[in-house]
Amino acid sequence: MSGGVDSSVAAALLQRQGAQVQGVFMALAQPDLAEQVDRVRAVAEYLQIPLTVVDLSEPFRRAVVDYFCASYFAGKTPNPCVICNRTIKCGRLLDGARDALGAELLATGHYVRISGDEATGYRLLKGVDSKKDQSYFLGLLTQAQLAHLCFPLGGFRKEEVYDLAAEFGLAFEHTAESQDICFLKHQSVGDFLAVHSPGQERPGPMLTMQGEELGRHAGIHHYTVGQRRGLGLPDATPWYVVGLDPDRDVVVVGKDEDLWQQEVVLPVVHWLSGQPPALPRVCEVKIRSRHPACQAEITRHNGGALVTFAQPQRAVTPGQFAVFYDGEAVLGCGEIGT
Repeated sequence: MSGGVDSSVAAALLQRQGAQVQGVFMALAQPDLAEQVDRVRAVAEYLQIPLTVVDLSEPFRRAVVDYFCASYFAGKTPNPCVICNRTIKCGRLLDGARDALGAELLATGHYVRISGDEATGYRLLKGVDSKKDQSYFLGLLTQAQLAHLCFPLGGFRKEEVYDLAAEFGLAFEHTAESQDICFLKHQSVGDFLAVHSPGQERPGPMLTMQGEELGRHAGIHHYTVGQRRGLGLPDATPWYVVGLDPDRDVVVVGKDEDLWQQEVVLPVVHWLSGQPPALPRVCEVKIRSRHPACQAEITRHNGGALVTFAQPQRAVTPGQFAVFYDGEAVLGCGEIGT
């Protein structure tokens, strides 16, 4: 439970269905931790369910924050939510809920669904609300994790969840969805890295794809592929970041046409079924959470996979995840390589 509308309604729904519900809250690196705990306690008291606060700040720092920092200095744009869901929320928290609390299932407020069983295998499906679907962020889950997870909101739309909140007497206003990474809040990535990874800033040149130097930068961790703002490179047409070279501390810039590519390599691929399907295979692929899925062919490549898009895609970003879909079902995913 986070104290927000989604996890609160998920708990109330399960309670109404007759489940014996216990609340768990992850204490991580949230800047507003005390306020969050107060909100969660208020919801738990209203629903009359026990609440356990689990301190996962140290494993979260090692698995998520350190990964986040290292990725930026390696010229990648990380996705900490994907890693957190696999290792912390559906990893350490799930294990603790089962071992310490005797829980059968860990429920979350994610807008996704699960189908299948142990005999046939579990499938992770998109939520019915396409605008809120969060299946992209759960692409690294395993069969063992899916067997002990529950997503009560997967069959609802967001507006219906607010209606349910009112029905349950939970006081939540219709507010804009927060897109902040939980441990950043109002801090910029650059400011966060300066505090958590001091001394790693390495200035260098901004080069065109032909090697012409157009300017200087304060460190590649300030940039991501597709970025236009903040380059300080006036021209008749905009310049964009088209690549980051951590070995030479170079930000490579180009024009919009330089951002499009037909294929991408995934050094490692994870399959939710536990076994790779027959390849090559044509499926739909999302290269970022808000990316409209596109058709692509997946083939084996040096122990990983090569993704060849039916149509070139813009700003394919190293460090993000390419997630494969067969209709509504997540097949697998892999981190986009440099």
